[in-house]
Amino acid sequence: MTYHHKIININGKAIHPGGSAQVNLNVYQLPTKTVIEIPVYVFRSTKPGPTILLLAGMHGDEINGIEIVRRLITRDDVKNPLCGTVIAIPVINIISFLYGSRDLPDGRDLNRCFPGSKGGSLGSRIANDLMNEIIPQIDFGIDFHTGGAKINNFPQLRCVFSNKTNLELGKKFSPTLIINSPFRDNTLRKEAAKKGKSILVFEGGESSRFDYVSINSGINGCLRLMKQFKMIACDVPDNPTVFLSKSSWVRAKSSGLFHTSIPNGSHILKGDIVGMIVDPYGEHQENLIAPHDGYIVGINNQPVINQGDALVHIGVEDY
Repeated sequence: MTYHHKIININGKAIHPGGSAQVNLNVYQLPTKTVIEIPVYVFRSTKPGPTILLLAGMHGDEINGIEIVRRLITRDDVKNPLCGTVIAIPVINIISFLYGSRDLPDGRDLNRCFPGSKGGSLGSRIANDLMNEIIPQIDFGIDFHTGGAKINNFPQLRCVFSNKTNLELGKKFSPTLIINSPFRDNTLRKEAAKKGKSILVFEGGESSRFDYVSINSGINGCLRLMKQFKMIACDVPDNPTVFLSKSSWVRAKSSGLFHTSIPNGSHILKGDIVGMIVDPYGEHQENLIAPHDGYIVGINNQPVINQGDALVHIGVEDY
């Protein structure tokens, strides 16, 4: 593939090949007149190559991705790529990050605000700026996420298997698990795809809690990806990948207290006991049974659960 070595412009700031800069995506004002800025870091080589986006903090409580991007942009080889360009946004949702919440102050999910609009809600404006200032200038990107409240996701990459570019990028990232994940409406991934830009979603760990296995997995995946494109030269361990064509949750058939001791990421067989539900009074006990073979890709750590709650997320291998 031939890469064009153009000047990158973000919010009126021009970054030439060989240059680096910290610019702001835009400036947003809170009711207190406090000004919120979204820092964007750009590192460019003098040699042509791909432009990769490293994006985290779409939800303010998803700190594992923020830590992944932070560690990457402190590396000399990432700050001085051998070819191409790195665009890094450690925290895209600054306001929710300050509040320690998933959603924006108006209750909206930023990742359901795309493609956004210039005169819309706060989330819609941030989405619009990202879609217009950043996405047209990249070749592909990684959007780092974390499990929702009490959900601990085993490190995994989500991409669309039917999209050849998407899948090839996933193979270069080479995480332990890659899950076939269709596009969702109004997300960054879907709207970027409409512009011909592949965005892979990395999931790992639990909200508001550091998970160093996930952090290391995300860092190594990015280094493998950049090394494959000759953007960096470093020693990074190879990693065998399992491809999961679909996934589903095992749900609680009764309410009570949920226990599980099976490790996240485990390979399981149909009929295996993956958890247990008991009532607080010692009168009821029910085993949670795996409905099929697969890999555990997520576990609900909420101990008090209700009938119908999603408890264990199982991915099915693509043979």
